[in-house]
Amino acid sequence: MTRSDDEILEFLAKEGAGTPKMIGDAIGSNSNYIGRRCRTLESYGLVNRPSRGFYTLSEEGEQYLEGELDAALLSSE
Repeated sequence: MTRSDDEILEFLAKEGAGTPKMIGDAIGSNSNYIGRRCRTLESYGLVNRPSRGFYTLSEEGEQYLEGELDAALLSSE
């Protein structure tokens, strides 16, 4: 997990959903980098992608932010 990963998850928790551009603009990061991180977070089950380029926080992502889930225990699909 990177600092950006935490910022992405916190953005999604607050806003409900977003695109890499929206997230990148909000946290001051490049949207291409945010898109790669979102795909990685999706592979670990921390975010959902209901449509292309659009992300929401998953139940596991909520648990991670609440300190109930250790990201070190996750495996990518």
